[in-house]
Amino acid sequence: MTGPRDARSFAHVETWVFDLDNTLYPADCNLFAQIDRRMGEFIANAFDLPLDEAQKLRQSYYVEHGTTLAGLMRLHDVCPNSFLDYVHDIDLDAVRPAPALGAAIDALPGRKLVFTNGSRKHAEAVAGRLGLLDRFEDIFDIHALDYIYPKPSREAYDRFIAAHGVAPASAAMFDDLAHNLEAAHALGMTTVLVDCRTTQRPEHQASADWTELPAHIHHRTEALAPFLAAIGAALAAETNDAATARQPQAQFCLT
Repeated sequence: MTGPRDARSFAHVETWVFDLDNTLYPADCNLFAQIDRRMGEFIANAFDLPLDEAQKLRQSYYVEHGTTLAGLMRLHDVCPNSFLDYVHDIDLDAVRPAPALGAAIDALPGRKLVFTNGSRKHAEAVAGRLGLLDRFEDIFDIHALDYIYPKPSREAYDRFIAAHGVAPASAAMFDDLAHNLEAAHALGMTTVLVDCRTTQRPEHQASADWTELPAHIHHRTEALAPFLAAIGAALAAETNDAATARQPQAQFCLT
């Protein structure tokens, strides 16, 4: 699905919130494969483990704590900045400018924010490569979550909302991970899954078996730029129609 079934269902949205990885850039950039590998290497080096054992530990911490970093901090007191600097030291050559996405974001009325479990430094580097950095009011990152309260936790969303004065009922959240949208839905946000089922990640593969969207996901798209463009066009048309309806009607008199 490239466009929403009813773009008018976004007419109430005043704040547009975007995850970063596999959301603002296409999953086929495969950046997260690099990040996964770097996380495994960090754990292997820190605990003198074979890489395959380190990757199993990485995955278990991700499942149990929301992010690998949260598990490492809670259980091993790992320095978060050392971890983040290491895992985000990746090749960004696959990330290309996205002018169509930039134009679609520009056409949306209201505020635009990035909400990521990654670091601000990583988000700025990626958004800069995409040509999108100046489109966003701010980036709310893992540092702002004290490292140990990542999405999908309710704590993460509560902190984000408080920090930026976001009214959930007038906000839309875009993310590539279905479970990251559960708290957003519970708070009253409009939720959009950026479907990345073409990757091999189990979290992305799960959507391939859906016969209908889960209750906490209102919309799904496999192509963010045309999806947003359809919303922007529909909202602009609605605004123009409303303006036309408010214009005074010409008065005619017969003599």
